[in-house]
Amino acid sequence: MDVTADELAGVVELFGALTQAELQTAVAELAFKAAGDFEPDDFAADVEAAGRSYHLLSIPPTAVDDDPVEADEEPSWLVPGPLAFPELPENATDLPHILGVDERTVDPGAVDRAAEQRFRADAAAAVDAGDVDRIATLRDLSYEIEAWGGVDLAATRDRLDAAE
Repeated sequence: MDVTADELAGVVELFGALTQAELQTAVAELAFKAAGDFEPDDFAADVEAAGRSYHLLSIPPTAVDDDPVEADEEPSWLVPGPLAFPELPENATDLPHILGVDERTVDPGAVDRAAEQRFRADAAAAVDAGDVDRIATLRDLSYEIEAWGGVDLAATRDRLDAAE
C-alpha cells in the first residue's frame, strides 16, 4: 500500500502521537482493509522520507503526557511536522478502535524545540557537506518552521545563505 507523507501525518494526527511501531501497525491494518500489500521495508523508507521532508517529526518520549513509552521500547514519538497537510487515508477513522490506542496529549513546546533542533542539525550537515540543493530547501523550510512553531531561525538561515 502506497501512502503519502501527508497520509502518514494524518494517521499520526488522528492519535496526537504514535511510535513508529504503532504507525507501522496502523498502515498495515489500512493495507489489509484495502486488500493491498504492505511491505515493511517500503514503509520504513516512507517514514524516513516523511521525516526528511519535515512531514513527520520525532519528539522525545517525555513530550507526550498521556501514555508514556519506556525509553528502551521506542526512542521517540512521531508527530505531524511543519510541512504536513495531514490527510486521512481511506478507512483511517477506524484505526483508534482497531489499534485500541487513545488520543495522546503532546507538549507543543517540545514539538517546537524538536523542530528547531532538528532543523539546526540538518542545516549544519548541509553546510558542512556543501549540499547546495539541501541548503536551498532548508532555507525555504526555515520560514515554514518559524510560522508553524514560533521559533527564530534567522541566524541559521543567515548561515545557509552564506554557504550557498
